[in-house]
Amino acid sequence: MNSAMDEINLLRQAQRQHQHHLMVRGMGEEIDLEIGPGDDPSFSGADLVAVASGHHDTDEHKSLLIPCSGAVDGHAQPPAPQPQLAHGEEHDGKLRRPSAHTKKKKVVKKWREEWADTYKWAYVAVHDNTTRIFCSVCKEYGRKHRRNPYGNEGSRNMQMSALEEHNNSLLHKEALRLQMASKEKLQPPEIERPVYVKALSKTAASILESVLRRDPHEAEFIQSIQEVVHSLEPVLVKNTQYVQILERLLEPERCFIFRVPWIDDRGEAHVNRGFRVQFSQALGPCRGGLRFHPSMSLSVAKFLAFEHTLKNSLSLYKLGGAAGGSDFDPKGKSDNEIMRFCQSFMDELYRYLGPDQDFPAEDIGVGPREMGYLFGQYRRLSGHFQGNFTGPKIFWSGSSFRTEATGYGLVFFARLLLAEMNKELKGLRFLTEICLVYQCYNLTMYLHTVHVICRCVISGSGKIAMHVLEKLLPCGAIPVTVSDSQGYLLDEDGFDYMKYSLLRDIKAQQKNLKEYLKSYPHAKYMDDAKPWSEQCDVAFPCASHNEIDQGDAVAIIKSGCRVLIECSNMPCTVQAVDILRKAKVLVAPAKATAAGGVALGELELNPKFNLMQLSVEDFENKIQDAIKQTYERSIKAAQDYGIMKENPESLVHGANICAFLNIAQAMTDQGCV
Repeated sequence: MNSAMDEINLLRQAQRQHQHHLMVRGMGEEIDLEIGPGDDPSFSGADLVAVASGHHDTDEHKSLLIPCSGAVDGHAQPPAPQPQLAHGEEHDGKLRRPSAHTKKKKVVKKWREEWADTYKWAYVAVHDNTTRIFCSVCKEYGRKHRRNPYGNEGSRNMQMSALEEHNNSLLHKEALRLQMASKEKLQPPEIERPVYVKALSKTAASILESVLRRDPHEAEFIQSIQEVVHSLEPVLVKNTQYVQILERLLEPERCFIFRVPWIDDRGEAHVNRGFRVQFSQALGPCRGGLRFHPSMSLSVAKFLAFEHTLKNSLSLYKLGGAAGGSDFDPKGKSDNEIMRFCQSFMDELYRYLGPDQDFPAEDIGVGPREMGYLFGQYRRLSGHFQGNFTGPKIFWSGSSFRTEATGYGLVFFARLLLAEMNKELKGLRFLTEICLVYQCYNLTMYLHTVHVICRCVISGSGKIAMHVLEKLLPCGAIPVTVSDSQGYLLDEDGFDYMKYSLLRDIKAQQKNLKEYLKSYPHAKYMDDAKPWSEQCDVAFPCASHNEIDQGDAVAIIKSGCRVLIECSNMPCTVQAVDILRKAKVLVAPAKATAAGGVALGELELNPKFNLMQLSVEDFENKIQDAIKQTYERSIKAAQDYGIMKENPESLVHGANICAFLNIAQAMTDQGCV
């Protein structure tokens, strides 16, 4: 027995000189296990080798690292009377005896297939200077999660590792679930999304190609640029001096990426990434939202900043454009955690803000609570009180008037477009239904039996979506859907004021929209679905960018939709836009439809203007005036470059042309800066 142990010690000594070599066992091979004394679960002095299933690709799964004394130079060494030494090592002819206090058992077993499948979900890491085996599901270790492949669960010194004080049953079930999933056909790994490029003129294509070469991985940013470049083709052909100006405009003035460390309520440290893109200050100081969402990236920040630049350029009040945020997810976080994150976020961002430089606004994941924490830290660091986050009268908390103005403005814009079509929200379906009914009944019966309504479909359930729903009710329309990240809620009878109040309470309490079914069981909640297949006349996408893809566009056309009012920035993919255009669906771009919110947001910056003194009539009149002026300027810009009003893309192209010409004039006057 002592002779065998001496041989094993020699093998271990040889192995230590080749620590980077891992041993891979095949099915049915014998393995030598040296189990430490007592119930020490760490095995800190043991060497680690990899054990993988013979019928799985080892590159696709993590291998279990176990203590083993039989790996030499990356090859398995079965028990043998003579020691096998690593390459380059000389034998001195002496056998070394183990110390008296390290008694070890030698266990030789077959490595069975079921063991390899189960234990490949583990990995080895060093914790507190001790090598431990962790569960790759929950990244924890504990004595309760046994990893003994020999079935002797009762013997503590037979455990290959110990995952201390952990819930064994939950871990094991999850590991088995992952094991079964690996044997089924899995979804392919997420790959980089290809950029869909439209056919452009030679000049416009060269501009887009330069952006593609510079930022090939920023899909959202390239998509937003492509739409604008496509609209500006007639401008570039007619005025070649605008080519260089557009090339300069498409490069942001400055981008900031920074680390945001914060501590949760358990005292654990986390780190997120913060962004702020100041795209253009040619027309004035930057203004744009802050978004806290896991999907936030530099590409999204640049796309949002570019959209805000053009959106602000369309208004009468001249401002630049910016956007930013973080991949931090405020959902499920306590107030203290959100406060600590916001303070850490502002620790870096405050030096780039100011009334003459940049002032942020609310966006997804950033509401009055977050803006209050951000402003408090900004005031603390800057040393003076500047209410320039959302306005000097409302200060940091966010103006409810501005979010109402955005939502109301979207409905006013829809009403304006329908008026140009000799229709209105209240009676949009009148002409369609009279033809069908007149064939079966007389006109008198129709007037007594058919209800004149306009069905509207809304995605999202945030502040803007709820204000859209609220304003549709007095206009006589019937909104039938709202949605969240898990699905959408459908009420065929339509939402009224009572139902709207219930929805608002549900969202204020941060509950799921399924709570609505408790009060109105006739409604339906569709899990993991979008509302675009529901029959409607007008669609209001208020959720996020690219929420309408190619299949959703086909569903919108089949649902009978005639007008799509973009509420969120760039809600349609390029393919979806092409499908809607070919079907003659009128699309109102977010650059123009958000004119109400932009106008009220800029009025907040005027120290002589007090929104609180506005009556309801004056408030709505200002929104409607801003909407009407934006619409007229966009249509005129399109007509100046040969795009007729009857063209379903006239409003999109006109808004892009008008916004660009305003910025281009300022950039020309200021020189190459």
